[in-house]
Order: sequence, then structure tokens, then C-alpha cells
Amino acid sequence: MADNPKEEVAGNSDGGLVARSFGVIEHGLQATARFFRATEIDTRMLGMLGALILIWVAFHFVSDGRFLTPRNLWNLSVQTASVAVMATGMVLVIVTRNIDLSVGSVLGFVAMIMAVVQVEWLPELLNRNHPAIWVIALTVGIALGAMIGALHGFIIAYMGVPAFIVTLGGLLVWRGAAWWVTSGRTVSPLDSTFRLMGGGPNGAIGAFWSWVVGGLACLLVLLLILNARRQRKRFNFPLRPVWAELFLVSTVCATVLGAVAVANSYPWPAGIVKRYIKNNNLNVEPSELFIAHGIAIPVLIAVCVGIVMTFVAKRTRFGRYVYAMGGNPEAAELAGINTKWVTTKIFITMGMLCGIAGTISTARLNAATNAQGTLDELLVIAAAVIGGTSLSGGVGTIAGAMLGAVVMQSLFSGMLLLGVDSPLQNIVAGVVLVLAVWLDGIYRRRQG
Repeated sequence: MADNPKEEVAGNSDGGLVARSFGVIEHGLQATARFFRATEIDTRMLGMLGALILIWVAFHFVSDGRFLTPRNLWNLSVQTASVAVMATGMVLVIVTRNIDLSVGSVLGFVAMIMAVVQVEWLPELLNRNHPAIWVIALTVGIALGAMIGALHGFIIAYMGVPAFIVTLGGLLVWRGAAWWVTSGRTVSPLDSTFRLMGGGPNGAIGAFWSWVVGGLACLLVLLLILNARRQRKRFNFPLRPVWAELFLVSTVCATVLGAVAVANSYPWPAGIVKRYIKNNNLNVEPSELFIAHGIAIPVLIAVCVGIVMTFVAKRTRFGRYVYAMGGNPEAAELAGINTKWVTTKIFITMGMLCGIAGTISTARLNAATNAQGTLDELLVIAAAVIGGTSLSGGVGTIAGAMLGAVVMQSLFSGMLLLGVDSPLQNIVAGVVLVLAVWLDGIYRRRQG
């Protein structure tokens, strides 16, 4: 018993305050856990979004407010597109416990062939401004990428050569082949329609159609949520609370419409506006005319690729086979899965995606160069790993890889704004990749 009753009362009061504080914290943690269970939000993906926002805010602060501007964010989205496209395929490669070190060189070789086709070969057969030139060039690029991927996949799956060695050889072979095709020349200029796939003022869909795309995206999200609820009822699975589904729809739609608003707030440069006024005989001052870029075409291409690849990974037999092979290759083979053919198809898909990424990259530069795609393999692998794809196989998401591509490109874009030298940028990228793998290992051990 305390000598002083007042001290005892004070002690009880302090103890009660501490107990109440712990009670409030515990209640808050329980409420948070219930929220995540109800909404089924991927906490790892949420953590990545938090890290991305932190990176953006930090770069905005140290760059004197130049990072989070419509111009920089629009350019960031265009710069991310080609890496994000290839990262969707790298997820499938890594999920099956393989690796592809050749994606940057394949992109460079395919891009060079596409440029030669439309600049040097087709004009001799067709009119230089023939409307089919860009279609033929794009088809040749994707088909060539598929054939290169088929070659890699065949050697890996049917000849038993490790993917690391095959694609390391591909990194050297296709980089040399790109140089050999033109003896080191840069090939330009490209077809005017083909260039639209690279972005720029003409390579965007404008304000009106951007809002249309945003509205359709919100409608699609709503339909997907309703369809998922209907399927759960059909198979007697637990349903998410209505408030949780309303929260998901409203959050995704707010994000989509916010992105559209940012794209529409970035106007055409003054010089292009002047040419537009002159070509259309308008009687207005350039400062009086606001023409929004809207969503860039390469960004739309990347989003469409992400949607298709997500469907392939989650809703097709091929996708289920891929994850089964990554989880337990021996069990997958014993279950009757033709693992060799599945592996070959994975690398064919990766090659086709390199063709699409090469299209975006070449169109954006309006040229094909021998340095094109250099070190892209680092960015693509880093994007997949940062996005939650486990190097031990069996785990990975397409959306996570695309978000990882945004994280990697944000780092490079921010360092470029700060004037950081290129060698130091590569050092930072390498450190981030190692850190991501380390954190992934910690996360897997805790989950296990």
C-alpha cells in the first residue's frame, strides 16, 4: 500500500491511461485487419503504392516542385510504357523459375528490322506514303519477336540448355545482329502513322476521348465487380460487404479519372500550337488556345497489354499451367502438363511483347539506333521483382510488375531532374533491385 494515497490515485490514473491507449491501438489494428479482409486488398500492392507516392513526394520536394507536374507525369507515363509491356511477359518467365536476359537486345534488333522495313524496303515496293506501311512493319516486328522467342524456348525446353545461358547468349547475338543489319547506322525518319504509337502531341487521343476512355474504364470496373459478386453467389463463396465493393469501385474510378485529369491538363507546346493555328487559318493568339494532350497512345497500348496478359494469367488454361509449373515443376509434369510446350509458349509471348515494346520505343524516338534497349533487361527484371514476382517461382502478378515499372522509371526520371549522372543512376537501380529481392525474401519467410 502506498504511503501517500494521492500517489496511489495518480499511479492508478497513469496505469488506466496507458491501458486505454493500448486498448485504442488494439481496436484500431483490429479495425484495419477487418477492413483489409472485407475489401481483399493486396497489402503488398498497397505497400508498393505507398512507396511510389513517397518517391514522388520526395522527388517533388528536392526538385523544387518540378516532379509532380502534368508535363513530367505525362512524360513519365510514356517512358514507362515499353518497359511495362515487357515486364508483363517477364512475370510469366520468372514465375516458371526461368529468366530472360535478352529482352533489351531483342527489342533493339526487332526495332532495327521494323525501321529498315518501313524506311528502306517497303518504299521500293509501295508508295512511300502508302497507308499499309505501318501495319506491315508492326506485323513484321511482332512476328520476328515471336520467332526469336520460339527459338529461345525450343533451346531451353527441348534441348535442355538453362534459360540463363540461352538468353545471355541472346543478349550478345541480337545486339550484334542489330548492328550487322545496318553496319551501325541510325535508321530514320519513320512512317508518320507508325510514329503515333510513340506519343507526342499527335500521338495522344486528346481531352474528349480521354474522358470517354476514363468513363469506359470506370464502367468496366463496375461490371467486373458485379460479375465477381454474381459468380460468388453462384458457387456459394463468401461475399464482400456492399460497402467494401463500393469503396473499391469509387477508389479505382477516382484514380482513373484523376489520371485523365492530369493528362488533360498538359497542353501542347507553344511552337506546335502556332503551327496548328497557321495550318488551320485560325484567328487567335497561341496563348488563347489550350489544346490538351490527353492520354498518350503508348500508354493505352501498355494498359491494353496489361489487361490481356492479366486475363491470360488468371483466366486461361495456359496461365494456370504456368503457375502450376512455377509452384512445383515435377508435380506439374506428373499431372500431365506438357511443360516443354508451355515453356516454349512463354518465350514466344515474351518475344512478341518485345516486338510491341520495340514499336513504342522506335516510334517515340522516330528512329532505330544501335543503343536502343540497352540495359532494358535490368529495368524489366527489376520491375517484375519489385512488383512481387518471386525468383523462387510460382508467385507474381501482372499489375504488380507494371506498377514496378512505374517505380523504376520514377527513380530514373527523378534523378534526371536532379541532374544525377548516368553511372550513379545505374548504381541506384542496382541497389533497388537487390533491396527488392531481399525484402521479397523476408516477406516470403513471414508469409510461410
